[in-house]
Amino acid sequence: MITTGQMLAFGLAALVLIAIPGPSVVFVIGRALVYGRAVALATVVGNSLGLLVIITAVALGLGVVVAESIVVFTVIKLVGAAYLVWLGVQALRHRSDFTAPQVGAARTLPIATAVRQGFVVGITNPKAFMIFGAVLPQFVDRGAGHLPVQMLLLGLLGFVIGLVSDGLWALIASRLREWFARSPRRGQAVGTVGGVSMVGLGVSLAVTTHR
Repeated sequence: MITTGQMLAFGLAALVLIAIPGPSVVFVIGRALVYGRAVALATVVGNSLGLLVIITAVALGLGVVVAESIVVFTVIKLVGAAYLVWLGVQALRHRSDFTAPQVGAARTLPIATAVRQGFVVGITNPKAFMIFGAVLPQFVDRGAGHLPVQMLLLGLLGFVIGLVSDGLWALIASRLREWFARSPRRGQAVGTVGGVSMVGLGVSLAVTTHR
């Protein structure tokens, strides 16, 4: 249904766009610094599931609506921004909890909660809508027909790339978290860095005017 050339071309474009730190990547890094590897990877799973919903919606035509409607784009952007700010504030409030004795603890946040939070951030990520709503159609062979199927298959390739990329970010950031948490002061710094990064990301996402 899709050619190897299409897969390679879109895969390269998706890799470049997804690897660049955006809302999802920064959120995953913040989760890793604050809660550690298990929660960060659970966040990646949730975020990727949100991305999968976006891919399906784009394949069914929603991507065109989001790309053309300022109102729809703005609502999605503000919901995601507000949620990131709220999570960042919670991390700052509890930053003193992340000290050396808790490194390697079973969980500091329920995995189901981490998956749910990641899903909300993923599904409200305007960057994802723009990648799959504006970029993906450029790689579809209109002459071959079955456009929704082509878009879905290419989108699934982007889903795999995003899952692997975010997973690597989570693993790297969680290793830094362990180093920070070897002393109480470093542990508090972990919560501060993670919280501030999420608040800053949420604010920047809310005020940006780029579509």
